[in-house]
Amino acid sequence: MKYCFGVDVGGTTVKMGLFQEDGMLKEKWEIVTRKENGGENILPDIAESIKEKLEETGISKEAVIGIGMGIPAPIKEDGIVKNTANLGWGYKEVKKELEELTGFTVATGNDANVAALGEMWQGGGKGHKNMVMVTLGTGVGGGIIMEGKCLVGGHGAGGEIGHLCVNYEETDCCGCGKQGCLEQYASATGIARLAKQRLAKDDKPSILRKKADNTAKDVFDAVKAGDEVADEIAVEFGNYLGHALANIAVVCDPTVFVIGGGVSKAGEILFKYIEKAYMEKAFFANKDIQFRLATLGNDAGICGAAKLVL
Repeated sequence: MKYCFGVDVGGTTVKMGLFQEDGMLKEKWEIVTRKENGGENILPDIAESIKEKLEETGISKEAVIGIGMGIPAPIKEDGIVKNTANLGWGYKEVKKELEELTGFTVATGNDANVAALGEMWQGGGKGHKNMVMVTLGTGVGGGIIMEGKCLVGGHGAGGEIGHLCVNYEETDCCGCGKQGCLEQYASATGIARLAKQRLAKDDKPSILRKKADNTAKDVFDAVKAGDEVADEIAVEFGNYLGHALANIAVVCDPTVFVIGGGVSKAGEILFKYIEKAYMEKAFFANKDIQFRLATLGNDAGICGAAKLVL
């Protein structure tokens, strides 16, 4: 039996998994992401943890195919990152350094792309080779899979769909410094922002008026309760996201959109709003498409990372 490791590097913890070559996850665990001193300990800590796991399980180094790793930053196929927002790394040859530390082959990718690969392989996108994963969390992330492979791009930034401009009249800034990004309307924080703006518009009765600051969960809980104002907010959210996905589809022609992230916990009710808006703008050739929820949760990253080397 051969094995590999899937590693998902996050700003707080590094998630790690030991996989069999048939894709079965044997064990998973986490270590702390030590970001001090420019993140100099992150890769040595990963190497040490892998060494300890091999000793603990009695698996020989010869039985290991390699290590796959997702990084929260644009990363090119050569495994080089130029900067990271939350790891402390500047320019870093991640693939080369981890290969030197472990003696194993290392494959790297952007964390959102890698999570998308995991969902294609074992999750909501199973059975599809062309898919787009949309992660609706604090921001909006994306991963594009074409013919079973991640779309990386020339700068390692392929799939950054949260920064599509969807409102040319917007004056408020997105976290990226631009205005009108999809992230400002379809993320958890974006939905909360839409709710605040809608409630300030008039005095129409709503469950949402009980709180000064509503979350995305509050909005969709109110939608499920039949609240008209919440429904209007959800329609606006759906229009921004659905229309953006129609634009994405005409470029990469997926057969499925997989929706993940914290907002996806609202469930399939999201599709009522996203699909309607999508169909309004979709090119005729892109209308035969499925919408599915992500199913792997926090394991998507380690599964996709393992798939990089299997």
